Amino acid sequence: MQRVPSGIFVPSALALVVGGCASEQQMLASEQDQALLTAVRRGQFEMSCPTARGVVLSANLLQPVLWNGIERAEYTIGVEGCGQKATYVTVCPLGSPGCVAVSGRNLAQ
Repeated sequence: MQRVPSGIFVPSALALVVGGCASEQQMLASEQDQALLTAVRRGQFEMSCPTARGVVLSANLLQPVLWNGIERAEYTIGVEGCGQKATYVTVCPLGSPGCVAVSGRNLAQ
């Protein structure tokens, strides 16, 4: 039985850890445009302001609730236009074309 030097496993493990972080960011980036569009459209409708614009305030990857469930990306998006501001929490199932924007606590005017 041949022995493999233990020093080989350290770079491999480090590559897996670093690679995992990069893939999470890539997953969030892949869904961000759809999430932003969904929140901005809802904001434009609720504010009666077709020129409202949005910005992503935060992004998180949500783990599945059940084993073998669907991972979801969650974004907090600020929408501003026509003298009004609103925040929306937008959730997108990874790999799905649909996102849902839920109204946040919209106290800013």
